Amino acid sequence: MPILRSAALFVVAAVFEIGGAWLIWQGVREHRGWLWMTGGVLALGAYGFVATFQPDAHFGRILAAYGGIFVAGSLLWGAVADGYRPDRWDVTGALVCLAGMAVIMWAPRNGG
Repeated sequence: MPILRSAALFVVAAVFEIGGAWLIWQGVREHRGWLWMTGGVLALGAYGFVATFQPDAHFGRILAAYGGIFVAGSLLWGAVADGYRPDRWDVTGALVCLAGMAVIMWAPRNGG
């Protein structure tokens, strides 16, 4: 059950992190204005808050694992929200990142 909880937290945090970055991008690059950028800043803050609920208490480990989620999630977000079409190397890289995240977070450890 701890792995399912951790995975769910990763999904929620990814939506906030990637969504927040996307909102800021839209506000600046697509000239959608301050409301979009403010929403992005709030979402990025929510991402940081959600990250604290991970069962593992090691900041470096959590942030490193979120890096893998960010890579894969960003490609998915771009495909859904902006019509980006990842090529096979994008997908391969994202799978490597997800495998790395799983090892970082869920590999058995001796002594914590």
